[in-house]
Amino acid sequence: MEKEISSMQKYLAEMLGTFMLVWIGPGAGVVAGIVGVKGLSDVLAIAMAFGIAVALAIHVVGKISGCHINPAVTIALAARGRFPWKDVVPYIAFQCAGAVLAALAIVLCVGAQASTTYGLGATTINEAVGITMSMGMAGEFIGTFFLMLVIMGVAVDGRAPEGWAGWIIGMAVVAIIITLGPLTGSSINPARTFGPYIGNLIYGGPNPWDQFGLVYFIAPIAGAVSAVFVYDYIAGTSPEK
Repeated sequence: MEKEISSMQKYLAEMLGTFMLVWIGPGAGVVAGIVGVKGLSDVLAIAMAFGIAVALAIHVVGKISGCHINPAVTIALAARGRFPWKDVVPYIAFQCAGAVLAALAIVLCVGAQASTTYGLGATTINEAVGITMSMGMAGEFIGTFFLMLVIMGVAVDGRAPEGWAGWIIGMAVVAIIITLGPLTGSSINPARTFGPYIGNLIYGGPNPWDQFGLVYFIAPIAGAVSAVFVYDYIAGTSPEK
C-alpha cells in the first residue's frame, strides 16, 4: 500500500518539475546561441526542447503534485476551486526556486557567458520588430489562455483519454512558442521568466523587470484564469463534476 503523498513532497515535485523545464528550455536557447542556430531553425529547436521538457515533467511529477510547474496554472485552478488556496503560495515559491536553481545550473554548465552573452534564455519583448508592452501583454495572455485550455481539456476534465496529457500539453507548448516566441520569447509561465531574470541579475545578463510585472506575470495569470472559466462553461464541467 502506497503512503499518502505529503505537502512537502508535492512542493519538492513542483520545484523539480520547474527545474527540468527551465534547465532544458532556456538552456536550449543558450545552446542555440553557442552553436549559431538562427531564424526558424532556432525557434523550432527551442520550441521542441520546451515541449519535450513539459512532457517529461508531467510524466515524472504529475502523479505527485499535478505538475503545475507554472504559477499561472496554480492560480487559475485555485480561482476555479480546483486547487486549495492554502497551497498556492508554497507551490509558487517552490516553482520559482526550481526556476532559479535551473538558471544557476545553466551557468554552472556553460559559465558566465550563459548570462552575459546569451541572457540565460530570458524572455524579453522584441522591440526591434515593433512589439510594444501592450502587444506583449496581449500575446502572453492569448498564449497562456490556449495553454490552459489544453490543460483543462486533456488533464483536468475527467472525460479525457488517459495517458496522453503529457505529450499533448507538450505539443501545445511547441505550437505556442513557434507563434509567440519571436515576439515575446513566449514565456506563458511567470516562473520560467523569473528564474533566468534572477540568474541574469546575479551574472549581468538582461533582466527588464519593468516588462516582468505586466507582460510576464499579470498577462499569463489573467489568460490562465480566463481559460479555466471559459472551458468549464463550454464543456459543461465544474469542480464538483
